[in-house]
Amino acid sequence: MSDNYNPSQEERNMAMFCHFAAFAGFIIPFGNVLGPLIIWLLKRDDSEYINYHGKEAVNFQITMLIAFMISLILIVIVIGIPLLFGLAIFQLVMVIIAGIKASEGIYYRYPFSLKLVN
Repeated sequence: MSDNYNPSQEERNMAMFCHFAAFAGFIIPFGNVLGPLIIWLLKRDDSEYINYHGKEAVNFQITMLIAFMISLILIVIVIGIPLLFGLAIFQLVMVIIAGIKASEGIYYRYPFSLKLVN
């Protein structure tokens, strides 16, 4: 991550798509992980900026998948239901913010994201 690096418009668009590809989860099971993963794998060698945002998007979506699985288990003791709604809203808001930041040329880091892919 270089503070002096100014990504091109194409790099910023691809980085933004890495984040917004998570919306594929509304159509395809596990699409929230597969969408960013596919774009990242195809474009990671093209740019340091795209590589950074792709890894961030994949890591965040894997973290959210784990959190959703835990919430599903917690439905048994009722607390899982509000957790699912809260996680869904959190995920939606964070993906939109990350996509906007990526399109602005900012190296954005998701809060509460596990670093599973380096």
